[in-house]
Amino acid sequence: MQELKDQLKKLIQDLYGLDFEPDLTPSPDSIDADYSSNAPMKLAKDLRRSPMQIAEELSDAYVSACDNGSKLASEQKLIITSPGFLNFILSEEFLQNSINKLDDNFESDRYKGQTVICEFSDPNPFKVLHVGHLYTSVVGDSIARLFEYAGAKVIRANFGGDVGLHVAKTMYALQKKPIEELTIEDIARCYIEGTAAYEDDETAKQEITKLNKEIYQINATGEPKKILSKSIFDDGVNTERPNSVTTEARERSEKESFSAPTLSELYWKGRELSYQYFDHFYHSIGVHFDKYYPESTVADLGLEKVKEQLEKGVYEYSDGAVIFNGDKYGLHTRVFINKEGVPTYETKDVGLIFTKWQDYHFDKSVVITGSEQLDYMKVVLKSIEQYAPELVEKTTHLTHGLVKLTGGVKMSSRKGNFLKAIDVLNMVRSELANEYHSTDEIISLAATKYAFLKYKMGGDIIFDPKESVKMTGNSGPYLLYSAVRAKKILAKSSINDERKQSSSQVRITISERNLIKKLLEYHTILDEAVVEMAPHKVANYLYELAQAFSRFYEHCEVIGSEQEPERIRLVEKYLNVMTHGLNILGIKIPEEM
Repeated sequence: MQELKDQLKKLIQDLYGLDFEPDLTPSPDSIDADYSSNAPMKLAKDLRRSPMQIAEELSDAYVSACDNGSKLASEQKLIITSPGFLNFILSEEFLQNSINKLDDNFESDRYKGQTVICEFSDPNPFKVLHVGHLYTSVVGDSIARLFEYAGAKVIRANFGGDVGLHVAKTMYALQKKPIEELTIEDIARCYIEGTAAYEDDETAKQEITKLNKEIYQINATGEPKKILSKSIFDDGVNTERPNSVTTEARERSEKESFSAPTLSELYWKGRELSYQYFDHFYHSIGVHFDKYYPESTVADLGLEKVKEQLEKGVYEYSDGAVIFNGDKYGLHTRVFINKEGVPTYETKDVGLIFTKWQDYHFDKSVVITGSEQLDYMKVVLKSIEQYAPELVEKTTHLTHGLVKLTGGVKMSSRKGNFLKAIDVLNMVRSELANEYHSTDEIISLAATKYAFLKYKMGGDIIFDPKESVKMTGNSGPYLLYSAVRAKKILAKSSINDERKQSSSQVRITISERNLIKKLLEYHTILDEAVVEMAPHKVANYLYELAQAFSRFYEHCEVIGSEQEPERIRLVEKYLNVMTHGLNILGIKIPEEM
């Protein structure tokens, strides 16, 4: 398909002297052709000709190329249709040669030599992972895989709030609990309890505000009571203890006793449980991170930058706090340092982008969050743009909507009515067991991941566990079943590589033709997915490819047929593409189904 686009581009350049990138799409069923282009209609305005006139001129140029012995014209036939479409019919020789040349290495150099940081998931310690974390973990990992396919050195980063008001809310309720048998579920319930107290009780609110400051002091001066047995910190990449918040905070903590032993012990115990819980969950879904940034490790640098730019007028004082006046830029105003002198999330995000730059000097930084963070990130990035525009230019913020169950209600971790990540995985496991008596974790995880990845990122997603495990339709198990079927066909064949290469040219059926054309689209789809950071393009392409393979399998005998060498080669190409595409989605293929 790309070769055909390149040839059409050259025709347009030779005829009109334009560097024009033509569109090329599979022809509709009503047109007896393989691919169609609306290039004449797009060129009409600039060339001041009618689309049909341009189509005829390109057709004449095509015929001239044919008369001159051009390979372009000998392998394709061009017909034009109203109101100005170019329709290409490919020769069987062209299709056979193209599928033989289909690169099984699937390499791209679009980001070769570049460093790309993909930051996603971003759970806060002292909270339970919810379905949004599961979604962004799956999508973020797939986007990272797209960049790796494109040749980039990818750093998977995770940013979480180990200090902040949410921790203080949890600690407010946690102080009343015994810690000997503390679990992550206990911590989650304490967050809900502390949030309710903060919103409903003024006395509790004041105490939680004080706790927030004390926890900063604990983090600034204390060491964990126990080294984490196995956590993100122990991966050999990020093993340093969190940085202190400020030099000023360290000096104050030496004079004042903010960190009562019980509070300190609770804090470190809760944080340890949180990180171990995160580690276990990420491992269970096949996602890993190269660098974890707790908020406490970037707060110092954020404060330094904000205070430095405060003197230069980027930030300003307002009622005892430090703000960025977003109204000047059509945005809203946000607080970066509160009245107590504690950095807010905004300042920590300032520190994060500069810390990433210090660590990696990235060429591109992709940050994936929920859509509710869109306006917030606009303000943070606009403030940084005033003094480090090059970092903002290298940063892309992607957002996603909510994940809801069919007929679901909006969920909130503050109210405790949210859908936990583990609940979603268990729902899919249960449906798989009920429908197929299967407990295969590869199939279960494929069902979950594909159910998320087939949707374009941005809008809300309605997740249906029952639909996700179906062996028919647009589902992960359907793709796995198709791939396993291809593996079984190959296992039955006795055709060796020499026979596949030396096989004679034979007439191909419509089912073979459609499968070949779909396979030839893969590199184009991959390139589009990389540029747009859109895993859903790969997911939906694989579904269409599986459908084409199903029709091929239904209408074309493979094992024992006269065309077995050619068809086995086609099955191999199919399995290679399907395996690579599923890997981009973070999905493995089981041996049996």
